[in-house]
Amino acid sequence: MRIVIITGLSGSGKSTAVRALEDEGFFCLDNLPVSLASTFIELVENSRESVKDVAMVMDIRSRDFIKGYDKVFKSIAKAGHTLKIFFFEATDEVLIRRFSETRRRHPALEGGTVPEGIRFERDQLAGLRRIATNIFDTSEMNVHRLKEVVISTVMGSEKGMEMQVNLQSFGYRYGLPLESDLVMDVRFLPNPYFVPALRPFSGLDQGVRDFVLGHEETVVFLERFRNMLEFLLPGYRREGKSYLSVSIGCTGGRHRSVAIAQELYQYFRQRNVNIKITHRDIEKG
Repeated sequence: MRIVIITGLSGSGKSTAVRALEDEGFFCLDNLPVSLASTFIELVENSRESVKDVAMVMDIRSRDFIKGYDKVFKSIAKAGHTLKIFFFEATDEVLIRRFSETRRRHPALEGGTVPEGIRFERDQLAGLRRIATNIFDTSEMNVHRLKEVVISTVMGSEKGMEMQVNLQSFGYRYGLPLESDLVMDVRFLPNPYFVPALRPFSGLDQGVRDFVLGHEETVVFLERFRNMLEFLLPGYRREGKSYLSVSIGCTGGRHRSVAIAQELYQYFRQRNVNIKITHRDIEKG
C-alpha cells in the first residue's frame, strides 16, 4: 500500500489535507494513536476490500506519538509499504490568528496560552519535521489552494504528472507570497497608478495593459524574462519538481504586476505549459 502520514502543527491545515486525500479515494483516519497504527494497517491488509492508498493523521494530540512514531514508521517501511510523511506548518502569526478565529484551545499544552502551545509543539515536532518527505507551509494558502497542492503532490508522485506552473501577481505593500519559488519585481516599469484616468482600473483592463505593455522597456523585459523562464522550466521538470510558483510583484498588486502576469500567462498557455494564474492583491492595491 501507499501510506501517507499527515502530521505537523495544530491549525496548519491537516484536516483540510486529509479531506482532499479522501476525495481522491484514500482510506483516511484522523487522530490515530501511534500504538494502534500497525494493528490498523494489518486490518486494512487483511480486509476484503482492495485498499491501495491510506492516509493517517497522527500528531501531538496522541500523547505517545512523539516517543513512538519512529518505531512505527520503520515497521511500515519494513513491511514493504510506500511511506510518505506530509508535515504541515505555518507562521506563528498565522496560527495565532486561526486559533483566535475558531476560538479553539491549543491541544499541545494544557493550561498554556496559544503562543506557548505553538512554541512547545514546534519543539516537540522538530525531529519529525527533519524526516518529513514533504513540508507544506500553509501560511499564504486558502482551503482551495491547500487541497490543490496536496493533490498535485500525491498525483505527481504516482503518475509523473506534468509540472504545474502557478503564476501570481502580488503587491509588495502586502508582503511576499511565502510559497514563491521565483519572484520578479516589476516596480521599475512605468506606473499607471499616476495616470488619473487609469488609476481606478486594474491590469485586467485593456487601457492599463496597453499603458504597461506599450513601453519599450516593458517589451525588452518581457522578452528576456520569457527567455529565462523557457530556459528554467525544463530544468525544474528534470529535477522532478511537480510545482513551480512564480510571483510577479509591483507596489500595490493591482496594475503592473497584473498586466505582466496576464501577458506571461497567455504566452505560456499558448505553448501548452500547464499554467494557472491568480491575482492575490488585485482588490487591495
